[in-house]
Amino acid sequence: MTSLPLHQAPHRRFNPLLREWVLVSPHRTQRPWQGRVETVPPIHAPSYDPTCYLCPRNERAGGVRNPDYANTFVFDNDYAALLPDLSSSQSEESGLLLARTESGICRVVCFSPRHDLTIPRMSIAEIRKVIDEWNEQFHQLEALPWVRHVQIFENRGVLMGASNPHPHCQIWANASLPNIPERELAAFREYQQSKNSCLLCDYLQLELKRTERVICENEAFAVVIPYWAVWPFETLVLSKRHFAAMDQLSARESESLADILRRITIRYDNLFETFFPYSMGFHQRPANLGSHPEWHFHAHYFPPLLRSATVQKFMVGYEMLCGPQRDITPESAAARLREVGEIHYLDRT
Repeated sequence: MTSLPLHQAPHRRFNPLLREWVLVSPHRTQRPWQGRVETVPPIHAPSYDPTCYLCPRNERAGGVRNPDYANTFVFDNDYAALLPDLSSSQSEESGLLLARTESGICRVVCFSPRHDLTIPRMSIAEIRKVIDEWNEQFHQLEALPWVRHVQIFENRGVLMGASNPHPHCQIWANASLPNIPERELAAFREYQQSKNSCLLCDYLQLELKRTERVICENEAFAVVIPYWAVWPFETLVLSKRHFAAMDQLSARESESLADILRRITIRYDNLFETFFPYSMGFHQRPANLGSHPEWHFHAHYFPPLLRSATVQKFMVGYEMLCGPQRDITPESAAARLREVGEIHYLDRT
């Protein structure tokens, strides 16, 4: 039998948030790569693009023209995946063919009038304005009695399906609780009932004590590569204080959140010296379903890059048929993100 230390041998790690196992195969990092190579996107973009439908004063779908906005700009998505005010209907056959209407609202939030100003290139004051807008939108949408979940998320880069490079995010409000937040809610509840404690509060204390997967932190937040991470450089942003949603942020915590988002995205860009693609989003308490004292505010970053700016991870084969798998360990990925520093590579002499 082959005898290897656990951190070098194929092993499984448990994700307590989704209550599933992740296969880690560290010995495979030595294999040669002959797979797909992506084109590195250009670094420089204009501050204003007359053809961009998100820039100020430009025309969007249906002839709607954007205002000459100076900070953030919010509008209902012109091609929304969800529609409000749908009449309720359902079809069912033999318990196997089941469908229900799903009402919702989809909005777009432009971070800045500048076409080229992404989160890692923005100042803390500018990011703070984005956070304030997120907070306002969360408050507005949660106030609708039929809304059950508000999802704020950003897709950065073509690899993550972003249809426009102008810095922006989306907010979707659902009439029902989506699958992944529902699974996290069940995990939070079960942990609180069995341990009389918070799952992510306890987990964060373990990570801060061990330090090997901590990327950066400030007085209110910490960023870690989770022990159970699936994507090579996946990170988890955790609040140090226990609260359930961004409407409970203090002014000082909002400033700290702006700081930590800027720092982790600078590190991402520095890793391969590129416009680092990712999908990220905040997970907050369900809406209009009670106070949820068990819920802990957090954000996920899911970047696809694996070995370089041109090599990405694909979720295929075993991962589609059996479960998630990764090669590079979370500990080695965390070490690489710590090494790259927080001065953006474009600002280095």
